Amino acid sequence: MRRALVVGGANGIGLTLATLLAEDERFERIYIVDRAAIAKEHDNPKFEYRAFDLRSEDYSLFDTFADIDTLIITAGFGRLSHFADIDEQHIVDSFAVNSTAVIRIIHHFSARLRATDDFYCAVMGSIAGFMSSPLFAVYGATKAALKIFIESLNVELEMCGTTNRVLNISPGSIKGTAFYNGANDISATRPLAEQIVTHLWAKDDLFIPLYDEVFREVLQRYHDDFRAEGRHSYEYKMQSGRIK
Repeated sequence: MRRALVVGGANGIGLTLATLLAEDERFERIYIVDRAAIAKEHDNPKFEYRAFDLRSEDYSLFDTFADIDTLIITAGFGRLSHFADIDEQHIVDSFAVNSTAVIRIIHHFSARLRATDDFYCAVMGSIAGFMSSPLFAVYGATKAALKIFIESLNVELEMCGTTNRVLNISPGSIKGTAFYNGANDISATRPLAEQIVTHLWAKDDLFIPLYDEVFREVLQRYHDDFRAEGRHSYEYKMQSGRIK
């Protein structure tokens, strides 16, 4: 029987992914590590919850999950705002949770990734990590760091002869999560979670949801003129009503 660890699995897409894995009869236990508790209405007999703040110094907790073969990291946060309007602690915490924590956790499982046995790993990145994202400058910078880390690590994995890879999931805005202070809606996030799981089992290294429908053109515009696309992104966000 298989076991998985979902870091950030108490909310949003992480919760939906944990729920999907719990529905898979091959899995007997889903460890969930999160600062937030799992709401009673979303709890599952297969879930085993561990409270942990990713801003902590001691990451030895992650050495206790030696029995897993699936690692999914979805924890992260961001705030749409002009850079001048955020405080310095937000910058520190953003990199600690969105970037450094992910790299540290994966480091604890580096031997499993390099092994010949199957080990499945996915990280929630963002399309903001692929281009300038005005009003999301710090968040985008944290996700850009992950993008380069994952790409670099995957080459190392390929060159050492393993088929294991880290999947970079890089969506745009996801509806049905608490990211923008909304409520968790598993029915809304389930189609995306099902796509993610398909790419995870295939050991793909990149999944950009709605790539053909939306982001192929966006990324091409960014490549052609990153300044103009940045201005377009700024105006779009300003008109979205999400700026606090």
